[in-house]
Amino acid sequence: MRSGHEDPDRLLHTLADFRYELRRFLQFSESAAQEAGLQPQQHQLLLQVAGAQEGTAVTIAYAAGRLGLKHNSTVELVDRSEREDLIERTTDKEDKRRAILRLTRKGRQVLQKLAGEHARELNEMAPRLVRALRRVQMHSGVSVAEVL
Repeated sequence: MRSGHEDPDRLLHTLADFRYELRRFLQFSESAAQEAGLQPQQHQLLLQVAGAQEGTAVTIAYAAGRLGLKHNSTVELVDRSEREDLIERTTDKEDKRRAILRLTRKGRQVLQKLAGEHARELNEMAPRLVRALRRVQMHSGVSVAEVL
């Protein structure tokens, strides 16, 4: 009997199923953000600003790296979010050239609402996501623990 690692079609089907489950979550997330009055990238910006590790300087460069965006695209996103009172910028006390990003009260409230909705959705989707990930692990010949 052939192992999953030797059957490229089986691995492709498995990867397609896993990608489908991930995309379903992303579609949910994008829709939830829009229903809350945010563009999906704004939601991701708020999440990265709020979720930064303590002691991390949340700058435009940090946000750009976390979002996978170019610097100027991130500036535009921050500008829009600032106009909508979701984000505020303050001058970095250690480096006056940098701006530190923080959520406003409104930004935090919107993000907390979305976080609750996302947690509920992930709780519902978790069994399918875990099954799909385990099938990828089984058919790829690579242990998820080895990758992590």
